[in-house]
Amino acid sequence: MQDTEICYMPALEMAQAIKTKKLSPVEVINAVLNRIERLNLKINAYCTVLDEYAREKARESEVKLMNGDKLGPLHGVPISIKDLTYTKGIRTTSGSKLYENFIPDRDAIIVERLKAAGAILLGKTNTPEFGFMGVTDNLLFGPTRNPWNLERHAGFSSGGAAAAVAAGMGPLSQGSDGGGSIRIPSRFCGVFGIKPSFGRVPRGAGSSDWRTLS
Repeated sequence: MQDTEICYMPALEMAQAIKTKKLSPVEVINAVLNRIERLNLKINAYCTVLDEYAREKARESEVKLMNGDKLGPLHGVPISIKDLTYTKGIRTTSGSKLYENFIPDRDAIIVERLKAAGAILLGKTNTPEFGFMGVTDNLLFGPTRNPWNLERHAGFSSGGAAAAVAAGMGPLSQGSDGGGSIRIPSRFCGVFGIKPSFGRVPRGAGSSDWRTLS
Protein backbone atom coordinates (compact mmCIF):
# COMPACT_ATOMS: atom_id res chain seq x y z
CA MET A 1 0.00 0.00 0.00
CA GLN A 2 1.28 3.47 -0.91
CA ASP A 3 2.20 5.86 1.91
CA THR A 4 -0.33 8.46 0.76
CA GLU A 5 -3.12 5.89 0.87
CA ILE A 6 -2.13 4.97 4.42
CA CYS A 7 -1.96 8.60 5.52
CA TYR A 8 -5.47 9.37 4.29
CA MET A 9 -7.06 6.15 5.54
CA PRO A 10 -9.91 6.82 8.03
CA ALA A 11 -9.01 5.84 11.58
CA LEU A 12 -11.60 3.06 11.93
CA GLU A 13 -10.51 1.47 8.64
CA MET A 14 -6.89 1.76 9.75
CA ALA A 15 -7.63 0.09 13.08
CA GLN A 16 -9.38 -2.78 11.30
CA ALA A 17 -6.55 -3.16 8.78
CA ILE A 18 -4.06 -3.39 11.64
CA LYS A 19 -6.13 -5.95 13.56
CA THR A 20 -6.46 -8.13 10.46
CA LYS A 21 -2.71 -7.72 9.76
CA LYS A 22 -3.23 -6.02 6.41
CA LEU A 23 -1.20 -3.15 7.82
CA SER A 24 1.41 -3.14 10.55
CA PRO A 25 1.63 -0.40 13.21
CA VAL A 26 5.25 0.18 12.19
CA GLU A 27 4.25 0.65 8.55
CA VAL A 28 1.55 3.13 9.54
CA ILE A 29 3.75 5.19 11.87
CA ASN A 30 6.61 5.34 9.37
CA ALA A 31 4.28 6.54 6.61
CA VAL A 32 2.74 9.27 8.77
CA LEU A 33 6.04 10.44 10.26
CA ASN A 34 7.58 10.64 6.80
CA ARG A 35 4.68 12.81 5.67
CA ILE A 36 5.04 15.05 8.74
CA GLU A 37 8.73 15.45 7.94
CA ARG A 38 7.89 16.53 4.39
CA LEU A 39 5.00 18.89 5.11
CA ASN A 40 5.16 20.26 8.63
CA LEU A 41 7.81 22.89 7.94
CA LYS A 42 5.34 24.54 5.54
CA ILE A 43 2.10 24.01 7.47
CA ASN A 44 3.37 24.15 11.07
CA ALA A 45 0.56 21.96 12.40
CA TYR A 46 2.85 20.24 14.90
CA CYS A 47 4.89 22.14 17.47
CA THR A 48 6.38 18.91 18.86
CA VAL A 49 6.91 15.68 16.90
CA LEU A 50 7.62 12.48 18.85
CA ASP A 51 9.54 10.52 16.22
CA GLU A 52 11.44 8.11 18.46
CA TYR A 53 8.58 7.68 20.94
CA ALA A 54 6.05 6.91 18.19
CA ARG A 55 8.33 4.40 16.47
CA GLU A 56 9.05 2.64 19.77
CA LYS A 57 5.34 2.41 20.59
CA ALA A 58 4.63 1.14 17.07
CA ARG A 59 7.14 -1.69 17.56
CA GLU A 60 5.52 -2.54 20.89
CA SER A 61 2.10 -2.52 19.22
CA GLU A 62 3.35 -4.85 16.52
CA VAL A 63 4.67 -7.34 19.08
CA LYS A 64 1.28 -7.37 20.85
CA LEU A 65 -0.46 -7.88 17.51
CA MET A 66 1.76 -10.81 16.51
CA ASN A 67 1.47 -12.38 19.97
CA GLY A 68 -2.30 -12.38 19.78
CA ASP A 69 -2.70 -10.10 22.81
CA LYS A 70 -5.99 -8.37 23.55
CA LEU A 71 -6.09 -5.17 21.50
CA GLY A 72 -7.81 -1.86 22.17
CA PRO A 73 -10.17 -0.27 19.62
CA LEU A 74 -7.45 2.14 18.41
CA HIS A 75 -4.54 -0.29 18.52
CA GLY A 76 -1.67 1.09 16.43
CA VAL A 77 -3.62 4.14 15.22
CA PRO A 78 -1.64 7.41 15.41
CA ILE A 79 -3.12 10.49 17.04
CA SER A 80 -1.94 13.99 17.88
CA ILE A 81 -2.69 15.89 21.10
CA LYS A 82 -3.39 19.61 21.31
CA ASP A 83 -0.67 21.55 23.09
CA LEU A 84 -3.13 22.70 25.77
CA THR A 85 -3.61 19.12 26.99
CA TYR A 86 -1.23 17.52 29.50
CA THR A 87 0.96 14.69 28.27
CA LYS A 88 3.18 13.02 30.84
CA GLY A 89 6.87 13.59 30.17
CA ILE A 90 6.14 15.58 26.99
CA ARG A 91 6.45 19.35 26.81
CA THR A 92 3.09 21.11 26.97
CA THR A 93 3.43 24.84 26.41
CA SER A 94 -0.18 26.04 25.93
CA GLY A 95 1.38 28.25 23.24
CA SER A 96 2.81 30.53 25.93
CA LYS A 97 6.33 31.72 26.76
CA LEU A 98 5.33 31.26 30.39
CA TYR A 99 5.19 27.48 29.86
CA GLU A 100 7.89 27.17 27.23
CA ASN A 101 9.73 24.43 29.15
CA PHE A 102 6.82 22.94 31.11
CA ILE A 103 6.74 19.14 31.20
CA PRO A 104 3.68 17.66 32.96
CA ASP A 105 4.07 14.80 35.42
CA ARG A 106 0.69 13.32 34.44
CA ASP A 107 -1.54 12.68 31.46
CA ALA A 108 -4.93 14.29 31.08
CA ILE A 109 -7.74 11.73 31.37
CA ILE A 110 -8.37 11.78 27.63
CA VAL A 111 -4.70 10.99 26.96
CA GLU A 112 -4.77 8.15 29.51
CA ARG A 113 -7.79 6.67 27.76
CA LEU A 114 -6.36 7.07 24.27
CA LYS A 115 -3.23 5.22 25.34
CA ALA A 116 -5.33 2.51 26.98
CA ALA A 117 -7.23 2.14 23.69
CA GLY A 118 -3.93 1.47 21.92
CA ALA A 119 -3.51 4.80 20.12
CA ILE A 120 0.03 6.02 19.47
CA LEU A 121 0.92 9.65 20.18
CA LEU A 122 2.56 11.41 17.24
CA GLY A 123 3.15 14.76 18.93
CA LYS A 124 1.55 18.01 20.06
CA THR A 125 -0.35 20.32 17.72
CA ASN A 126 -0.03 24.08 17.64
CA THR A 127 -2.51 26.36 19.42
CA PRO A 128 -2.71 30.08 20.21
CA GLU A 129 -1.62 31.17 23.68
CA PHE A 130 -3.95 29.41 26.14
CA GLY A 131 -6.31 28.81 23.19
CA PHE A 132 -7.42 32.44 23.41
CA MET A 133 -6.94 34.06 19.99
CA GLY A 134 -8.76 34.19 16.68
CA VAL A 135 -5.97 32.44 14.77
CA THR A 136 -3.59 29.59 15.60
CA ASP A 137 -0.44 31.63 16.18
CA ASN A 138 1.86 32.25 19.14
CA LEU A 139 5.27 33.66 20.08
CA LEU A 140 6.84 30.21 20.49
CA PHE A 141 6.02 28.46 17.26
CA GLY A 142 4.42 30.98 14.90
CA PRO A 143 1.31 30.51 12.77
CA THR A 144 -0.29 27.32 11.51
CA ARG A 145 -1.08 27.54 7.80
CA ASN A 146 -4.12 26.17 6.04
CA PRO A 147 -3.06 23.05 4.07
CA TRP A 148 -5.26 24.07 1.13
CA ASN A 149 -3.76 27.54 0.83
CA LEU A 150 -0.61 28.41 2.77
CA GLU A 151 -1.51 32.10 2.63
CA ARG A 152 -4.59 31.43 4.79
CA HIS A 153 -4.81 30.44 8.43
CA ALA A 154 -6.28 27.23 9.81
CA GLY A 155 -8.79 28.68 12.26
CA PHE A 156 -8.52 28.60 16.06
CA SER A 157 -7.64 27.23 18.55
CA SER A 158 -7.35 23.60 17.49
CA GLY A 159 -5.97 24.87 14.19
CA GLY A 160 -2.91 22.66 14.38
CA ALA A 161 -5.12 19.62 14.99
CA ALA A 162 -7.39 20.34 12.01
CA ALA A 163 -4.49 21.17 9.69
CA ALA A 164 -2.71 17.94 10.63
CA VAL A 165 -5.70 15.78 9.68
CA ALA A 166 -6.42 17.75 6.49
CA ALA A 167 -2.81 17.31 5.34
CA GLY A 168 -2.75 13.56 6.03
CA MET A 169 -0.36 13.97 8.96
CA GLY A 170 -2.39 11.63 11.16
CA PRO A 171 -5.97 10.32 10.93
CA LEU A 172 -7.06 11.64 14.33
CA SER A 173 -6.32 14.77 16.36
CA GLN A 174 -7.54 15.63 19.84
CA GLY A 175 -8.87 19.14 20.22
CA SER A 176 -10.87 21.23 22.69
CA ASP A 177 -13.69 23.68 22.07
CA GLY A 178 -15.01 26.48 24.27
CA GLY A 179 -16.14 28.99 21.65
CA GLY A 180 -15.74 27.16 18.36
CA SER A 181 -12.17 25.91 18.72
CA ILE A 182 -12.92 22.51 17.17
CA ARG A 183 -15.79 23.56 14.91
CA ILE A 184 -14.11 26.59 13.29
CA PRO A 185 -10.76 25.02 12.29
CA SER A 186 -12.57 21.90 11.09
CA ARG A 187 -14.65 24.08 8.78
CA PHE A 188 -11.64 26.09 7.61
CA CYS A 189 -9.62 22.95 6.84
CA GLY A 190 -12.41 20.80 5.42
CA VAL A 191 -12.38 18.00 7.99
CA PHE A 192 -14.87 16.58 10.49
CA GLY A 193 -14.66 17.97 14.01
CA ILE A 194 -16.83 16.85 16.90
CA LYS A 195 -17.55 18.83 20.07
CA PRO A 196 -19.12 16.28 22.41
CA SER A 197 -21.93 17.14 24.78
CA PHE A 198 -20.59 18.62 28.01
CA GLY A 199 -19.56 15.89 30.44
CA ARG A 200 -19.15 13.22 27.76
CA VAL A 201 -15.35 13.49 28.02
CA PRO A 202 -14.11 13.72 31.64
CA ARG A 203 -11.99 16.77 32.37
CA GLY A 204 -9.77 16.31 35.41
CA ALA A 205 -6.27 17.73 35.75
CA GLY A 206 -4.43 18.72 32.62
CA SER A 207 -7.47 19.55 30.51
CA SER A 208 -8.16 22.86 28.79
CA ASP A 209 -8.70 25.76 31.20
CA TRP A 210 -12.09 26.76 29.80
CA ARG A 211 -13.89 25.13 32.71
CA THR A 212 -17.57 24.54 31.99
CA LEU A 213 -17.38 25.76 28.38
CA SER A 214 -14.81 23.40 26.87
